[in-house]
Amino acid sequence: MVPDELLWEEYFAVGEPPQQRPILVFLSSEPLGDRRCREGPQITSATLSIYDDPLPIAHEFYQPGDLVIGEMVSQVIYFSNIQFFREQPSQILIDEPVSVPKNYQHILALAFAVKEINENPKVLSNISLGFRVLNSYYTARMTYKAMLNLLSTQHRFAPNFKCHKWNNLIALIGGCISEISANMATISATHKIPQMVPNEAKQHIGIVRLLQHFRWTWIVLCAVNDDKGDQFLQTILPLLFEHGICNDFIVRLEKWNYLDEMIRLFIMRQESYAIAFETKANVFVVYGEPPSFLFLRVLSFVVPIMGWPPLGKVWVATSHWDFASVSIQKTWEIKMFHGTLSFTVHTSQPLGFQKFIQTIRPFWNKEDVFIQDVWEQTFTCSLKASNGQEVEAEQKEPCTLEEKLENLPGVLYEKHMTGHSYNVYKAVYAVAHALNSIYKSSSKNSRLARGERFAFLNVQPWQVHPFLKSLVFNISAGDMVHFDEHGELVAGFDVTNWITFPNGSLTRLKVGCLEPQVPAGKELTINDEQIVWHPSFNQALPLSVCNDNCNPGFSRKKKEGEKFCCYDCAPCPEGMISSQKDIDACVNCPEDQYPNMDQTHCVPRIVSFLSYKENLGIILVVLAISLSVITTLVLGIFLKHKDTPIVKANNRTLTYILLISLLLCFLCSLLFIGQPGRVICLLRQMAFGLVFSLAISTVLAKTVTVVVAFMATKPGSSIRKWVGKGLTNSIVLFCCFIQAAICALWLSTSPPFPDKDTHSVIGEIILECNEGSASMFYSVLGYMGSLATASFIVAFFSRKLPDSFNEAKFITFSMLVFCSVWLSFVPTYLSTKGKYMVAVEIFSILASSAGLLGCIFTPKCYVIVLRPELNSREQMIRKKE
Repeated sequence: MVPDELLWEEYFAVGEPPQQRPILVFLSSEPLGDRRCREGPQITSATLSIYDDPLPIAHEFYQPGDLVIGEMVSQVIYFSNIQFFREQPSQILIDEPVSVPKNYQHILALAFAVKEINENPKVLSNISLGFRVLNSYYTARMTYKAMLNLLSTQHRFAPNFKCHKWNNLIALIGGCISEISANMATISATHKIPQMVPNEAKQHIGIVRLLQHFRWTWIVLCAVNDDKGDQFLQTILPLLFEHGICNDFIVRLEKWNYLDEMIRLFIMRQESYAIAFETKANVFVVYGEPPSFLFLRVLSFVVPIMGWPPLGKVWVATSHWDFASVSIQKTWEIKMFHGTLSFTVHTSQPLGFQKFIQTIRPFWNKEDVFIQDVWEQTFTCSLKASNGQEVEAEQKEPCTLEEKLENLPGVLYEKHMTGHSYNVYKAVYAVAHALNSIYKSSSKNSRLARGERFAFLNVQPWQVHPFLKSLVFNISAGDMVHFDEHGELVAGFDVTNWITFPNGSLTRLKVGCLEPQVPAGKELTINDEQIVWHPSFNQALPLSVCNDNCNPGFSRKKKEGEKFCCYDCAPCPEGMISSQKDIDACVNCPEDQYPNMDQTHCVPRIVSFLSYKENLGIILVVLAISLSVITTLVLGIFLKHKDTPIVKANNRTLTYILLISLLLCFLCSLLFIGQPGRVICLLRQMAFGLVFSLAISTVLAKTVTVVVAFMATKPGSSIRKWVGKGLTNSIVLFCCFIQAAICALWLSTSPPFPDKDTHSVIGEIILECNEGSASMFYSVLGYMGSLATASFIVAFFSRKLPDSFNEAKFITFSMLVFCSVWLSFVPTYLSTKGKYMVAVEIFSILASSAGLLGCIFTPKCYVIVLRPELNSREQMIRKKE
């Protein structure tokens, strides 16, 4: 059974013969600084034992120093077939390693930063920094082996032993691939060595903000087919759905593989390519690292060969995206990726870096093992031939040694410092400033000046951590470096537009930036006009939606069984608008506005009420005043001829009351014209109800008087005692009292009030009197209708009584007109809107009042004015006989 403190790992050296046995490494938990080299292996839980020591890692760059910074790079690659565990693992490897020239800048950034610090007396005075760079070969097993080499003395594989007192590994710079950094952390964590790896998780919200900025809601997600890809999808998918963005489908990108196998895989996936070509999504969001991007590079290589149509899409990528090409890809076409948008680590150009690159030649540093592969494979030449060594006929031409890295195309090597290289540069300075803080702290607390430097050189890696977290400093490029409360480097991202050229070169164009520290919603700033899009979009803003946008005036309607980004467009309901594209729901206009014809925006409403200034109002006013004048004239006639028989007949007092009430009826119609106010709303319906009740009560009293008078003329009739003013007054008062009680109840419970009607007529705000209680309003009308019905019935049955001046037949006609008007009023009133409702009520008041006036008083006025000879007692008696 293996003790808990032991770490077991099996390591295979790349290119080692099949018969070589793996090594078994024991790592104890004892601190690194407490070990010294011993002769011969000893297998105990407290020591290290190695069987069959493997070949050392071939690619290394070492510069000695008092304190050493380690760096893991992915500069050299070996391609191998996929192992399926169904047969003996294949040992077929490419004879020579394949170099990634672009990654060589990461090494130069480290060397340049160390050179600057060592030449600067203000930082780490009398202390020199060194570095040791090893290659990971893009594999976990070689990363572990390289880590153990970093923990060993150079040229001697003895992890966890300090064989040279000045060979102190103080910090590690993680690889530009997260998997490599994670593998490094499994070992560095046991030794508490600080590992400088930037946190790039905040790019996820940057992707969402970018998609929102361009209104791209229908996308394709491409993620590397490993745990990191799974983690990315688990993080990004909820964010996308939360912000209204859907994915059509997900593509999993393969990692490094044998090239022939990758090309064969693409050819087999021709149908999948057709789906990617036909999708409505014009935006492909890619998450992956340089190894997985080779899969897309193979796609750009295979498409023209197979005669497939070009894939004109917008590629949106995380900061890991890079058009880094291995040497065998330098002639491959990359125009498919023209116009790509990616988040790149914010970078500046340190002073002197370009000049430093110009000094790089194949033999610039004998410890740099990487440069030979970079130079030979990039410039397609042989350094051995350049040195005069004999080479075979099929070998490359000799290198002239005049080749320059800055003349290479961007896919192989970028002239300016990239974001990953800038992170390496900042990491070296962060370690240097932390060490400087430690040195100053130890100097203050130490009394032995001579022993200060010796004591400082024994500083342990774990002592660097607290000083790193509290660092704030500026570097020569002009940027400030500091860490947040979680100990993570605070850094923003640039939005980069990648522009490719037919000769295989490319350039970066900064078109925006992402600042994760700013308030939510304002993290992204971008300049649309600077962006160069793929030629398939003709420099127009690409659309990436499931279906066409819903124009203003329409809202989105979900399609059953499909993602929420796919929808139909439904016109806005009446009275609602949508002023923008792709609105989820239409909205109502403010009360003082209404939708235009297209329902795209609101326009101001017109204030409407029955005014004295408009034609309809003028006509009704003239009509009401004219009828009032006529009524006044009739009253004057009756007052002037008050002693004539026709005026005295049927109770002269009731006649006066009826004429006055009709006059008031005509005048009360004027209360319905003009802008309604609180007092007007209270008065007009009450006045209308009471005055009309008075008029109809008077008509009823006159009718009852005719009947009672006729019955009283019969011999021995007991009704004679009811004849007189007492009966008529009682009828009028009683009937008016009931209507007054109804009005009082109406006022005390739910009185009328001024109101605005914004729904009845489109485009108008109708100023009206809200009746308060519709039931009370119709109760007033209903009561008047019952009085009119009673008058009509009594008058109808007494119309043939023998009386020369019998008013019953005239009252019958007047009540017939009155009831006809108000029966037609109710449906007409309910079917009209706005000020025309008020006009209908005014017309009904005037028509019914005019009916009473005309039917009852026209015959009498005719006799009084035009036939005065008939207005005599003799004539009345003669006609009666």
